[in-house]
Amino acid sequence: MPNKVKIFFLFLFFLTSIKGNAQIIIGLLFGEALNTEKIEFGLTGGLNRSNFNGYNESEGLNNFNLGFYFHVMLKENSFVSTGVLIRSNVGATGMPTYLLDDPGFDEVFMDGVLTTKVNYFYVPIMYQRRIKNRMLLEGGIQPGLRSRAFDYFNLESNGGDLEFRKNVSDDFTRLDFGLVGGMGYKLKNELKSMSVGVLYYYGLVDVKKNTDAKVNNSSLNVYLRIPIGTGK
Repeated sequence: MPNKVKIFFLFLFFLTSIKGNAQIIIGLLFGEALNTEKIEFGLTGGLNRSNFNGYNESEGLNNFNLGFYFHVMLKENSFVSTGVLIRSNVGATGMPTYLLDDPGFDEVFMDGVLTTKVNYFYVPIMYQRRIKNRMLLEGGIQPGLRSRAFDYFNLESNGGDLEFRKNVSDDFTRLDFGLVGGMGYKLKNELKSMSVGVLYYYGLVDVKKNTDAKVNNSSLNVYLRIPIGTGK
């Protein structure tokens, strides 16, 4: 199949399959077309530990990230590292619940725990420096676009768990922006090979509306990057 045809179907498939795990199928089918001599394309995923900076009553929340990446060569050992995190929840847990003006509900969840999960499409844009073709140092900016946000009211009662989910998307800003940086290690001494590493994101935007506290997103991401279409 010609590369132009592959790219056309990739674009069409992406538009119609943005929800779910279509990105994995896209990478497996079209990775060869997206990889060139100076561009590395692949899938990235891993564990993400997020927090609400500025919200003292909150605790860290564990999530999973999934997306794809591009490494564009500028010159030897210098790259632009970018991509899109399609599934990237941030938020926090361990917070006290709040009243919903429903006496029955408020009484049940009075002693419960509140967890907030906010889904963003993050686009890291980083300068990457490679040392001896194995060690990766990278840093830059990371804008994000919010899609949905939910508050989860959780309560352990009589040996069971009760949960209520409330859509709170309008309580958060549509856009997020911050600084991102970290380091990684390529598992093979090759230009295009799997790598593992860590990235830390510090948000500069007060993302929570209608509150006196200033709330900024932050997250620590442990990732695995897998190039697609680079060979057997």
